[in-house]
Amino acid sequence: MPTRDDAYRFMTSHVKNENLQKHMLSVEVVLRFYARKYGEDEELWAMTGLLHDCDYEEYPDLREHTRVSAQWLREDGYDEQIIYAILAHNDLNIATHPRNTLLARALYACDEITGMVTATALVRPNKSILGLEVSSVRKKMKTKGFAAGVNRDDLVKGAAELGVDLDEHIALVIEAMSSIAATLGLAGITETASLS
Repeated sequence: MPTRDDAYRFMTSHVKNENLQKHMLSVEVVLRFYARKYGEDEELWAMTGLLHDCDYEEYPDLREHTRVSAQWLREDGYDEQIIYAILAHNDLNIATHPRNTLLARALYACDEITGMVTATALVRPNKSILGLEVSSVRKKMKTKGFAAGVNRDDLVKGAAELGVDLDEHIALVIEAMSSIAATLGLAGITETASLS
């Protein structure tokens, strides 16, 4: 099976948008944390997160998204568990790929929430995820128009399907993403004194 480095090269060969790459790195690190929590295969779960949207830039139509990547990943010898979870995170595939595995439920739960956490961190004065509070994310979830692309129903449904409390889920996502804050561009800005 391909390694994490292979998966990263594969992802970056298909995804040029830096924000989409950071999203996939966010989901990777959160799934790694969840794999550790549940005693699952960290590498397998992390690669699922890293690869879950690898076809989205080229195939954003939800009728194609995940189906194209499933074909690519199958041809490259990726584990069927990864492919299944990726297919299952697209609601259009739910009839053929219900989220009936822990990995599929975890991917779905972690996908949208990373976007909400990122958006919340970026509107803080220091633009940092470090020290971000769950309550701040919850407050922003209630603000209409904020991070409009993030489906609030998916955030709630994802945590429920995974069987975790939403606040606990957000806290774990913040912790996981904080561990690679610099890579994600969320380590914050430092105020520099103006020289006069």
